[in-house]
Amino acid sequence: MLGVWLLLWGSVALGGRADTAFLRRAHDSSGRCTYSFTVASPVEAACPEAAGGVPELRAELAALAARLSRLESRERGAGSSGPRGAEPGGARDPQQASRLEAAYGELLRAKSRLEEEKGRLEREKEELGKRLESSAQEITRLRATRCPPGREGPGRDTLRAPAKAPRWEPQPLSYQELQSERSEVPVSRLLEETALARPGKEDSGCGQLLWVGEPVVFGRADSIAGKYGVWMKDPEPVPPFTRDNTWRVDTVGTEVRQLFQYEEAEQLARGYPAKVHILPRPLESTGAVIYRGGLFFQPRQSRSVARYDLRGESITAEREIPGAGYHGQYPYSWGGYTDIDLAVDETGLWVIYSTDKARGAIVLSKLDPETLEIRRTWETNIRKRGVANSFLICGTLYTVSSYSAPNATINFAYDTATGTSRALSIPFENRFRYLSMLDYNPAERQLFAWDSFNMVTYPVRLSRP
Repeated sequence: MLGVWLLLWGSVALGGRADTAFLRRAHDSSGRCTYSFTVASPVEAACPEAAGGVPELRAELAALAARLSRLESRERGAGSSGPRGAEPGGARDPQQASRLEAAYGELLRAKSRLEEEKGRLEREKEELGKRLESSAQEITRLRATRCPPGREGPGRDTLRAPAKAPRWEPQPLSYQELQSERSEVPVSRLLEETALARPGKEDSGCGQLLWVGEPVVFGRADSIAGKYGVWMKDPEPVPPFTRDNTWRVDTVGTEVRQLFQYEEAEQLARGYPAKVHILPRPLESTGAVIYRGGLFFQPRQSRSVARYDLRGESITAEREIPGAGYHGQYPYSWGGYTDIDLAVDETGLWVIYSTDKARGAIVLSKLDPETLEIRRTWETNIRKRGVANSFLICGTLYTVSSYSAPNATINFAYDTATGTSRALSIPFENRFRYLSMLDYNPAERQLFAWDSFNMVTYPVRLSRP
């Protein structure tokens, strides 16, 4: 490029008078780059020996030299790398542009992910706000309705002391008279046949299940959290609790921690708890039971069972059930994470579950109620997913065929004493078409159930021992 410029300026300066021009570039004695431009004379064959030369040509060459000097200065000022460094720099431009485009694309993708995460967090925040508002409204409602009209509401100290909770005034006499009448009037032969009354001392022995009566509704949950739930009585209570104390857990939600305590069934029917226990750990599904002063439950997303002491209000024992499926691996047919189900009968505390080794068949284990140590285990041939629920009476496991069919049946029995199972067809009514909990209370000689918001009981009749 520099040679072209020199030739162009030489042509302009000479105006076409020269036939041939020569350009030479070399370092001088000081190391600087110098340019020499030679043009043959168009009219003189030889240079005269006189020192003067041609004045016009000298002036033109001096101007050309000044122009070349300025060009060289511009070339050096174009960049510290000089003219030779420009070519690699130009070659790197496409690579740098490609890297910049890739980095820009990655930034856009990261921005998109952050916006999605922000949206998810905002939705969770909104949902938590709704839950908090619903809980606040529920607490306000409970505080406003805990006390009967015309009496001062109990303070926090009363909440912490269930034994001092007030009994409810509306129609107390009729309820007490009914209880008195049921306990004092001799049991008729009709009641004995239908087992509609509690078993007396002469009817306290074990036997096989023969009959299940129609459901009797004791109460109904008034919020969506109560579509599924557990309600219980302690068959072997520990003071200060009695057999009249009733317990309830609404199990819809991911953080189920509230255990409602009632002084008697009448409070449960009216929806006025005497106390609310907040469990240290959330429980899973509807498999909990109350037994000997403790709540036995499955902690959320675990294969363990735990004992919550009702007096000390703390967890006193916890043990993992080896190999037990949990959180949807082997539930009952209705789902609900009912993989681990606890039960109580005349012989003690049980846990009902399944394992990979059993290939989904029901496994029974007898537990120590204090340490939760497994005493003995039985493996049945009844598929857990094939039945809606189960319970134990006198060491025999019974299963229900359907959780939604109105005319279901008690369809299987497994006797742990003999290790054998048999098919049954005992009618069982699902009045509200969604049975999520079913447990036997050996002291009441009744089945306790939760059927789509409704807390119900079923009278049963057993064979003579």
